Amino acid sequence: MIKRLMVANRAEIASRVFRTCRLLGIETVAIHSDADAGLPYVGEADHAVHLPGNTPAETYLDVDAVLAAAKAAGADAIHPGYGFLSENAAFARAVEAAGLIWVGPTPESIEQMGSKIGAKDLMRAAGVPVLEAPAEPTEADLPLLVKASAGGGGRGMRIVRALADLPGEIATAEAEAASAFGDGTVFVEPYVENSRHVEVQVVGDGRGDVVVFGERDCSIQRRHQKVVEEAPAPGISEAVRAALHEAARNAAAAVDYRGAGTVEFLYDPATGRFFFLEMNTRLQVEHPVSELVHDVDLVALQIAVAEGGSLPSAQASAGHAIEVRLYAEDPAADYQPQSGTLTMIDFPGQPGIRVDSGYQSGSSVSTHYDAMLAKVIAHAPTREQAARRLAAALARAKIHGLVTNRDMLVAVLRDPAFLAGEVHTAFLEGHHTDPPTHPGQGDAAVAAALALAERTRERRTVQRGIPVAYRNVVSQPQVTDFEDGAGRELRVEWFGGRDGYTVEGLTVVDAAVDLVTLEREGLRTSYEVRVQGHDPDDVHRDIHRDIRCDIRCDVDWPGGHLALAVKPRFVDPADAVATGSLLAPMPGTVISVDVEAGQSVEAGQTVLVLEAMKMQHRVSAPASGTVTEIDVKPGDQVAAGAVLAVVSTGSTNEEMQ
Repeated sequence: MIKRLMVANRAEIASRVFRTCRLLGIETVAIHSDADAGLPYVGEADHAVHLPGNTPAETYLDVDAVLAAAKAAGADAIHPGYGFLSENAAFARAVEAAGLIWVGPTPESIEQMGSKIGAKDLMRAAGVPVLEAPAEPTEADLPLLVKASAGGGGRGMRIVRALADLPGEIATAEAEAASAFGDGTVFVEPYVENSRHVEVQVVGDGRGDVVVFGERDCSIQRRHQKVVEEAPAPGISEAVRAALHEAARNAAAAVDYRGAGTVEFLYDPATGRFFFLEMNTRLQVEHPVSELVHDVDLVALQIAVAEGGSLPSAQASAGHAIEVRLYAEDPAADYQPQSGTLTMIDFPGQPGIRVDSGYQSGSSVSTHYDAMLAKVIAHAPTREQAARRLAAALARAKIHGLVTNRDMLVAVLRDPAFLAGEVHTAFLEGHHTDPPTHPGQGDAAVAAALALAERTRERRTVQRGIPVAYRNVVSQPQVTDFEDGAGRELRVEWFGGRDGYTVEGLTVVDAAVDLVTLEREGLRTSYEVRVQGHDPDDVHRDIHRDIRCDIRCDVDWPGGHLALAVKPRFVDPADAVATGSLLAPMPGTVISVDVEAGQSVEAGQTVLVLEAMKMQHRVSAPASGTVTEIDVKPGDQVAAGAVLAVVSTGSTNEEMQ
């Protein structure tokens, strides 16, 4: 029996495993890097061990450090979570060699399924259909998909639509795979357009018994990274469903699988055929949807099997569950990952909604790890009800401090094609799911301006009886200028007087420092306003100082959320940037600099490569010209917005205002 279990992982998955351990009466141990010291999972554990450093290589991927932490904490079992060392056979062997219980499949199973190339050979022998890649691809074989043999999550994966691009994409995929998984091996296979990603949840006891807990559809993806997952998979015939389950059972039995695993298939809806993709020898990120529809705790089953227990019979599915992954990423910057302080994250409590999160209000999101903030899951009797429930929960959530993909997720869940079950891996490319401009954005900005005015009034020490912005002779309105997260400018003009506030086209029903109620054409809406930045006593002064004003407002209302920064009328000269400057799109590490100062470059040519949150991002020349300045070198850590290089197009390098 396991007495004290250590999770060799971080954030959301660590919290998830700890939750089941508490129910089972098992003590828990967390490990954490420097950057993760303040995250909730560390405090949720009974014990915690610090791993000095920040990068995955010096913390969560350091086998010796992880095992030393387990020994120091007196743990008798290790759960690997997902990612990091979860599918590392050498780590599993080291855990068992140290006399600890490994809550996962045997090292042999991990090895057999860990190589996607070897796993395909094994599945072919077991009679499971696989995709066959040509040894020497031609134009007729396009498009092709380059994939990492040792990993997943979209890392080390590239679609190739021109043979000339194949060598370069292979090199990029190899670099990403080596960085993320420690193995740069990649392979090429046919890319099936408009296919679906359908996977089957299995649990084996390692003695030949394999139980199937239904299938999941994970077709809604961005850059091969799953975004929306659901169970059961919609629009699949019972015959195909049964065949998928049987193929997954055979795949797991072929390696005497032990513990929870997922067999992934590529499903072609045009033909009804499916092909083996890979087997993930670990718990999947999206496991909650299977837990909800089958009323099962998959972590508890992992622990039971690791202790030598037997498996229960599979429960019949009940209802429909949909999960979305909430990421800190900026839609206005091509969904680049974001880092910083998550000043608020709060979901409305309601039946049928589950939130698995690794962060809380005030948590810091670093550049060293994945940008996922939370998984939000809805369970309801029908798919339509689950989608509606989940969209509403997301829309009403308060998420401040970082830009997220929340609006895109809501758009997907309310998209008629999604609701009709017309899902496929290219869904996000063919549907306009970019965040729309909320109809209430202008009014939300009005609410922010009036809340700031009320804060000024409350902080007065003299003349408290005089209305805000009162003038004996009114010559013009008060003006508050904002900039939203996408860089759009919003101007609010308003008047203050004895009878309250006046705004053209609106009736100001009530105004307070944190709640403003406005009425437009008979429709009344309340806006919650949260102000951050300088000390509240300095708000009025800072607005009119203009220089280095740092006041931010978050406005939440039933129609959405708007993050605003008070915009100064004049720019501090120290903040000016030279024309042609290439700015870091996100915080990260410079992997390579591909040009030299004085070199001529073409528009679109790669200038340097950044790595952030395990993904590599090319920074390209915006136009043809000459590189006049290189401000970084490989290995440098850079902040978002930092100047990386300057490309002159021949025009004068005037400062941008």
